[in-house]
Amino acid sequence: MQIEILNETDIELSEELESLIVKASDKVLEYEDFDIEGEVSVLFVSDNRIKELNREYRNKDTVTDVLSFPQYDSIIENGVNDPFIYLGDVVISLEQAQRQAEEFGHSLEREIVYLTVHSMLHLFGYDHMTDEDKGVMRSKEKQVLGALKIFKGTSLGDVI
Repeated sequence: MQIEILNETDIELSEELESLIVKASDKVLEYEDFDIEGEVSVLFVSDNRIKELNREYRNKDTVTDVLSFPQYDSIIENGVNDPFIYLGDVVISLEQAQRQAEEFGHSLEREIVYLTVHSMLHLFGYDHMTDEDKGVMRSKEKQVLGALKIFKGTSLGDVI
């Protein structure tokens, strides 16, 4: 799967961070047994831009940390038979991610990896609208983040 990373902000993304985004995305694909060729885009935007998108697509006139735009309604329920698919788009407010990292007392890299994993799961059709669905999604997040072994010596509970 090709992970296309685009940055519309003035904040520079390090090569290390871009590598972590790819690793996190690949790990979600691995855990979902998804080996179809395709592409996902991860776009970093400003607070103003994500607020516009949130208003346009979710009727919520607020800044949010991440938005997911899946190409398919639910891959986990319906599957896919195409030889190449465009899985969808992940849009992250880099400014909001920075604020959240500071609030939670961890690095920006850690926050972005979490947001990437969270949003990739949305692309597969996972959600957190009910307590049951939230439990399933949180469990998946913990599995993937734990398998990445990126944040040694810290509790995954601090991430999610």
